Amino acid sequence: MRISAAVFTGVAVLAAGLFWYENQQIQPPVAVVAQKPDAPKIDAPKTDTPQTAITTSSTLEPVKPAPEATAQQPAPLPAPVEVTPAPKVADAEQTFTTLAPPPIDPNNPEDVMMVSRPAFVLRGQSSWDDGYPQLAGSFARLAGEAKALDIKVTGRAVAVFVETDDRGFRYEAVLPVAALPAQKPANWPSEMRLGATPEGKAIRFVHKGPYDEIDSTYEAITAYLDVKGIEAKETLIEEYINLGQESGDAAIEAYIYVQPNI
Repeated sequence: MRISAAVFTGVAVLAAGLFWYENQQIQPPVAVVAQKPDAPKIDAPKTDTPQTAITTSSTLEPVKPAPEATAQQPAPLPAPVEVTPAPKVADAEQTFTTLAPPPIDPNNPEDVMMVSRPAFVLRGQSSWDDGYPQLAGSFARLAGEAKALDIKVTGRAVAVFVETDDRGFRYEAVLPVAALPAQKPANWPSEMRLGATPEGKAIRFVHKGPYDEIDSTYEAITAYLDVKGIEAKETLIEEYINLGQESGDAAIEAYIYVQPNI
């Protein structure tokens, strides 16, 4: 019984202890106050521009006024360039005189008076087939001599046909110049001399077209002289207003002078 009473007493003590422990663990209810949820955090948009750190200073310097803008003077314009106009064709031809004044009507024969002028003269001969290049070569040779002597050429090239036959012709190439030297240059060949252009009364005809077709012009001249009953000298004179580049050049223009046999 002693053990039972002791056990009972222990159980009672243990029960009392548990009751006290439970009372300590149970707290009175706490009032819960509802709180607003935190606003969502919004990050600032990222930019590629680096942010510059801002520094402050306890001493502020006065702001200096911006310098006044100075008006830039315009760059000076370049000095005008004087342009010399190209000489007109008419001006260039004024230095080249013909044996007689230009024709009034190239389609009709005209009585003229040829005026003599100083000239370089070169004798030569040629076949009819080689006539044009032979004459052109003679004129070029005379022009070269004038240039070497620094003498100005003043007129158109002239060919004087001294003698003709079926095989060819003998001629004198004549080139008018401003003046003649005091004497014949020592290096000139025997066929070259100082002379003058033809002079005197003549009937002038005009040929335009290839030199290869000049025979048709001479046929018209012969017919005109026959109709007029004019007897002409055997010497014929051709003055080349435009010598052209070759015998077939359609730009060739020549004055043909026939002197009456008085």
